[in-house]
Amino acid sequence: MKIAVVGATGQTGQYLVNQALLQGHVVTALVRNPGKLTVTHENLKVVTADIFSADSMKTHFKDQDVVMSCLGFPASFFTGVTGYTRSMTAMVSAMQETQVNRIITMTSWYTEPNSGTQSSYLIRFLLLPLIRSVLSNMYEMEQLLQKTEDINWTVVRPPGLKNLPATAQEFLTHEGYFVPDNNGQPPGSAVGRGDVARFMLSLLNSNAWVKKGVAITTK
Repeated sequence: MKIAVVGATGQTGQYLVNQALLQGHVVTALVRNPGKLTVTHENLKVVTADIFSADSMKTHFKDQDVVMSCLGFPASFFTGVTGYTRSMTAMVSAMQETQVNRIITMTSWYTEPNSGTQSSYLIRFLLLPLIRSVLSNMYEMEQLLQKTEDINWTVVRPPGLKNLPATAQEFLTHEGYFVPDNNGQPPGSAVGRGDVARFMLSLLNSNAWVKKGVAITTK
């Protein structure tokens, strides 16, 4: 397939680009700084684009089968985070102009404000408040996608991320904001970024999670 990858120089994005090329896809990586992407491949095209500008992205979205976004933005106590909604608004607009109707993007467990009530004490009272500015904007982006009628979107929600390559481990999935274990409680787990990329790419051959958000973890 022809895949446009936004956020290709990020830690998850680099795994995604490498795995997509290994699987035989043709990848256009939209980056701000081309020097950060060290991989070279005959099926890889690296282009400079502004992720907040539909005009900047639409020339690179033309004739693509799917857009995949691994964008991440840091938490901010003072100004709030807006990068997820601003970039997605631009991406959706560029997709509509170029008639690309499939996007696969990633957020996180616990984006919905009340979804962390069953999590462990540490996560609920220490971690989530620290990253709430990020989670809130991710949630706004998810809401934005839910309102777009002409885009077949999938939001992949991993828990904490480890900078590890893909494994062959089985995925546990749940249509919600975390993956509950046997007692209905979320396990306190992290997933390798390589596995998140592997799951995102597996969606290219499946309609299982179209217009849905799916929380994932590995067994």
